[in-house]
Amino acid sequence: MNSNRIARYQPQIYLLVSSIILILLPIAFNINILSGLLLVSFILYFRFSPPAITRDKRHNYLVLIFLFVLFLFSAYKLTEYRIPAAYIPVTALAMYVTIFYNDLKLVFAFCVLASYHAGIIAGSSLYLSLIFLITAMATAILVFGLRKRSRILSAGCLSGIIQSLLYALAYPPASFSSLAPNFYSGIICAIVVAGTLPVLENLFGVVTNISLLELSDFNHPLLKKMILEAPGTYHHSLVVGNLAERAAESIGANSLLARIGAYYHDIGKLTHPEYFMENQRLLSKHAGLAPSMSKMIIMNHVKEGIELARKYRLKPAIIDFITQHHGNGLVYYFYRKALEEIEQDEKIYEEGFRYPGPRPTSKETAIVLLADSVEAASRVISEPKAAKIEEVVHKVINNKFIDGQLDDCELTLKDLEKIAQVFTHMLSGIYHGRIEYPEGNHHKQKGSRAAAFLPGQDKKLHPENL
Repeated sequence: MNSNRIARYQPQIYLLVSSIILILLPIAFNINILSGLLLVSFILYFRFSPPAITRDKRHNYLVLIFLFVLFLFSAYKLTEYRIPAAYIPVTALAMYVTIFYNDLKLVFAFCVLASYHAGIIAGSSLYLSLIFLITAMATAILVFGLRKRSRILSAGCLSGIIQSLLYALAYPPASFSSLAPNFYSGIICAIVVAGTLPVLENLFGVVTNISLLELSDFNHPLLKKMILEAPGTYHHSLVVGNLAERAAESIGANSLLARIGAYYHDIGKLTHPEYFMENQRLLSKHAGLAPSMSKMIIMNHVKEGIELARKYRLKPAIIDFITQHHGNGLVYYFYRKALEEIEQDEKIYEEGFRYPGPRPTSKETAIVLLADSVEAASRVISEPKAAKIEEVVHKVINNKFIDGQLDDCELTLKDLEKIAQVFTHMLSGIYHGRIEYPEGNHHKQKGSRAAAFLPGQDKKLHPENL
């Protein structure tokens, strides 16, 4: 009971702790306390107008504060050792926040805060604050949507050039000795960010576009294992990944995260792949098993997936797809089978046939939940025509909505309609019908020539294979 109450007020606790830290920060660095109140006002602004700061993890407040404290400490030490103010790492902070959160609105706020404090620490210089602000915003735009580490270094070089030009405009005539620190500052920030990024990713458990692309490598041990041991699940995951990526793009969600999360959402099936329909060849392994045993095997793939993910050190953001891709939905087939086989004095409770959850808490995990169900339902359509696929897609999404599986995420009805359109379009292309070719006597020459490669076979090849 107490743990539930703590969990309920956890966001408010984080907000309170964050505010206290931010008020005490200026005192620690000998800055006016008004600066601390400015920081708190920004936190409150984001609390009531939330961008990516609160969307994914509640500890994001503390992660951002850690980065800001690190920035203030670096700036304070640089001025203490009389190092030129141009080396204050506003650019580095802008890079970190942009790469971690991919939200320019959030980055802009931190650029304003960092530039303001950098100007105060450097002797209350408005010109320096403006130089830092413009340079930091330009750097953020340069690394926004980053997918290659080399782009960090090129962004650092460009930010150094921009900062040097701004300094020359603000303090003419500028000598080479005064411009050099501005140029070197961008390069140094880029080298530091590129070198420390993997460390901070592991420390905070944050996924960036770079780490997601590394997980998309099909030589990853888990994906290679899936290809060999559960090829049906592997193909299903690829299709779900493509569906999720396009659907996320259509509503402005993180498409790369949705695709990579879909690749790994079913890794728990690797423990008993033969019990899942896409990997079964002849008879079902569930024949002869009690419905309660079958549903236990099916539901356990979530728990086993979490264990595999931790064994291979997947990030928490990827594990969320494993835990949430069924929400607390019903294992309907075996629930119905249990009701059909019920004895007189026996009672079957629906709760016993539901996944443990939780329900999806982000747009990306919700999209994968929908894509997973829609792909599975579309695969069994006898005549996969566009109209029939569209009907199935809307039916699946509607059922998930009515069942409450989308209650904890930020998807709107408009988003769901866009997602349905994307699913229908893509699945119509994947499961399209084929023309039936007549088995006439034409193309005899081609048929006989092809048959020469298949001795002992009298049956003519299908024209598509010639």
